[in-house]
Amino acid sequence: MNESPTPVTDEYIRRGDFNPLWEQMRALDPQFMEAYLRFRDVPHLNGPLPPKFKELVLVAINAATTHLYAPGVRRHIANAFKAGATREEVLETIQLVTVMGIHSCNLAIPILVEEYEKFAAASTPARAG
Repeated sequence: MNESPTPVTDEYIRRGDFNPLWEQMRALDPQFMEAYLRFRDVPHLNGPLPPKFKELVLVAINAATTHLYAPGVRRHIANAFKAGATREEVLETIQLVTVMGIHSCNLAIPILVEEYEKFAAASTPARAG
């Protein structure tokens, strides 16, 4: 069996965390992409912050007026819920970002509502009828 030359990239793709905007860089220089993702993983895989807080920080970064990256907001809100964050914690994170501009709320609040509804529906056991 041949080992992939880009196992970290492959794992990002498998778990749905690979940003489609990175695809051209991956095609041009897969080893650079692999090195970037290994570097990016250091704070994600290590350190004292629990995954929930890391995801909340990533929600803030992706919702910030200087970034406004909806797919990242969506992915990290979903990950934050999976890591144990509450709707109120995600909302407060988004509210804290508003000091950079209200556009953060315009982008992130509708996503919060959608992702919470999906999470709540998936967490609610089906009732026998």
